[in-house]
Amino acid sequence: MLRGKARRGQGGDGHGDVGDPLDAAQERRVRAVLALGGVPQADLPDGVQQVRLRLLERAADGREAPRDVSAWAAVVASNLAMDWHRAKRRQERLGERLASLRQPEHAPSGEDTSLLSLAVAQGLDELPDAQRQVLVLRFYADLPVRSIAEELGIPEGTVKSRLHTAVRALRARLHEDEVV
Repeated sequence: MLRGKARRGQGGDGHGDVGDPLDAAQERRVRAVLALGGVPQADLPDGVQQVRLRLLERAADGREAPRDVSAWAAVVASNLAMDWHRAKRRQERLGERLASLRQPEHAPSGEDTSLLSLAVAQGLDELPDAQRQVLVLRFYADLPVRSIAEELGIPEGTVKSRLHTAVRALRARLHEDEVV
């Protein structure tokens, strides 16, 4: 069903070529929804590609094509715009957290900040994979413990334990190197 719609919308030849699942009008609508949703102009092509990909994945999974591809694509584009804003807010919060960590009572020099960054990176490299993974997801990706547990398929208690152990090891490493 999707293949037929895609071919009709793009002039496919009917010989196994799926073609573009979005016609020109649908693509314009997706771009408009993304733009009105606050996605920057530079990110619009990626958003359109994401909608195309989801439509193609739907067909590849054997699911029936949406009854109204244009409406479905607009809803997906709206969800992508919300995801973009969530990611932007996460990045801003992470930036604020990192900035607050870098601005103690006495502002460190650029050299001190570089030394701290290097020491943290080296400390992360020395952690076991499981500990490094939860530490990065919690403090760099700003995911809550519950989300980390769900994504990794492990109990929340295991996430908390790994976080505690990783933070303790990283703190010890930084004190050992006399960075903090």
